[in-house]
Amino acid sequence: MNGVVNPLNISRFLRVYDDAAVQQGIKLSIGFDFEEYVSITRALPTKKPTYPNFRPDRSPIKLGEGYWMIGLDKNNEVALVEAARLYNLSQSNFAAHLVSLRAFYAEPSIHAHPQDRCTCTAPSAKKITGKVAYHGDFWLRKDFRGRGIPKIMAAVLRGISFAMWAPDFVVGLAEPWLLEKGVLAQYGHAHHEPGGSILHLVEENIADNDLLVWMTGDELKALVDGALVS
Repeated sequence: MNGVVNPLNISRFLRVYDDAAVQQGIKLSIGFDFEEYVSITRALPTKKPTYPNFRPDRSPIKLGEGYWMIGLDKNNEVALVEAARLYNLSQSNFAAHLVSLRAFYAEPSIHAHPQDRCTCTAPSAKKITGKVAYHGDFWLRKDFRGRGIPKIMAAVLRGISFAMWAPDFVVGLAEPWLLEKGVLAQYGHAHHEPGGSILHLVEENIADNDLLVWMTGDELKALVDGALVS
């Protein structure tokens, strides 16, 4: 990413979306202990299991290289969760990181099943290098859907990632139905391509064929410097 991070712009950006969350009846907070995060997400009956790239038993995250966000309603019950981590891909790229399974396991030779596989055919994934902020594990409680909250969730994560890391890219993997139903547009991803991750993790019971979604560091900076809630 080119340019200098302006702390005041980040503060103003985050304040706008934090206020928007409060108006929707949600109090946001962030955490850094992923053991705690997993314990929270396991207690959510309608949420899919957290993927191994956010689980310390499979992919430990060093302090300062990951965080999670939680939103509580007026009864202090969990209304939303999401998580982010930093991948240092200065000597690699996101496609290779996925195919090697290192995006999911710190030590694939130890934790991966012999039949685990990941294929990435999205052409742009090979160009995603350097400091890469990966955003994932999005969950929003059913009674809060249809109210524009995904935009708030994505914006806050982007603002925090920009403040902490000033990444070269922000990336994610999204199910195709999110594009078809217009949900992906609510998250405000600048780009998307099919073939991001054709994934099969045997012991995790995961079989996905996800889109690659991403934003460049310069696009992220422009967003934080100039965007307002609409």
